[in-house]
Amino acid sequence: MKKLFTALSICVSFFAFSQTVNDVPIRDIDVDYVQIIGTGRSLSTKVNVEIDFGQETKSISFKNGTSIKDERGRNMKFNSMMDALNFMSANGYSFQFAYTMNDEKDQAIYYILKKNK
Repeated sequence: MKKLFTALSICVSFFAFSQTVNDVPIRDIDVDYVQIIGTGRSLSTKVNVEIDFGQETKSISFKNGTSIKDERGRNMKFNSMMDALNFMSANGYSFQFAYTMNDEKDQAIYYILKKNK
């Protein structure tokens, strides 16, 4: 009985938390469109991915409110923008279009996604 209870507790804990942005589960964001922004990291093959759904961010805060957090509250790491796009697709969003922006220091890739209804 203890083993069953332990296994059930572990399963419930996995489903009790989800990936979030500003402490809002990605699936529960109440908007039609979101934008994911990917920027490269120096000395790494991974990309930084942030999400913009029109949320208010605190400019004074040192915490980045636009990063996607995992179940433990840590910033998620993506291998590429395609990895991020597949993640968002699994969370109920579909790709609409993409564009890039270059400045002197960085290049950013922007994907516009629509929430599936």
